[in-house]
Amino acid sequence: MRGKIEKLHGLVVVTGASSGIGLELAKRAAKDGVDLILAADTDFADALPQVQAAGARSVETLLCDLGTPEGVDALVAFIGDRPVSCLIANAGEGGGAVTFLDQDWQEAQKTVETNILGTIRLIQLVGRRMVARNEGRILVTGSIAGHLPGSFQLVYNSTKSFIDFFCGGLRNELKDTDVAVTCLLPGATETEFFERAHMENTKVGQSKKAEPAKVAEDGYSAMLADKDETVSGLMNKVQVMLGDILPDSLVAELHRLQAQPLDSDAKRSEPA
Repeated sequence: MRGKIEKLHGLVVVTGASSGIGLELAKRAAKDGVDLILAADTDFADALPQVQAAGARSVETLLCDLGTPEGVDALVAFIGDRPVSCLIANAGEGGGAVTFLDQDWQEAQKTVETNILGTIRLIQLVGRRMVARNEGRILVTGSIAGHLPGSFQLVYNSTKSFIDFFCGGLRNELKDTDVAVTCLLPGATETEFFERAHMENTKVGQSKKAEPAKVAEDGYSAMLADKDETVSGLMNKVQVMLGDILPDSLVAELHRLQAQPLDSDAKRSEPA
């Protein structure tokens, strides 16, 4: 049902659940005593005992690449005909600290395929079943990056812009149903993201970051409260506000200062 609820029940599916925000969201759901399906492209050796200890009624795991159609199909087949009460779509890829023209194309493509194509395909397949039952919650991990023209993190920021606004539109499309959509917008968070995105040698990579458990709690609480979105962290709220009102050229320059490698002026030579 729409509106505020106290806790989740039934089967909850969490993607990108082997570490970081996804793992903390899975642990938070486990506290509600739900059945969990955890999906990720890295193993659950560290994550599984933590989720089990948090109080889940049952926990199943699936290794799959949700940036591919085969990975999405594998997860949907793994769910089978079981009704999903909540989908937490958290899987994502990064890639940054380099100009777009210098970025490896396979890395850029993988970011688009995971953050956009795999995410919205899974939401469509699971969401259709929720609408058929007229019941369900969908929590999607977007980012404040989606409100910031992302110099030196251009493809990632652009994919998150798509997701942030996709969630708002989907929520509106479903307003006459009992399926609710919430978007979680974190900022820089203490996860493996910066290592995987090659951003350790940047100002943002070396800055103090939010704890993933706090970010997950903010998103989970917003989902239970049936909010359209939540920005985790006061300074992140300020960044989103400024990103929406300042000229894009200025925001892009400010983003560059945070995301450009500290040991590079990133000047490109003209072709001969």
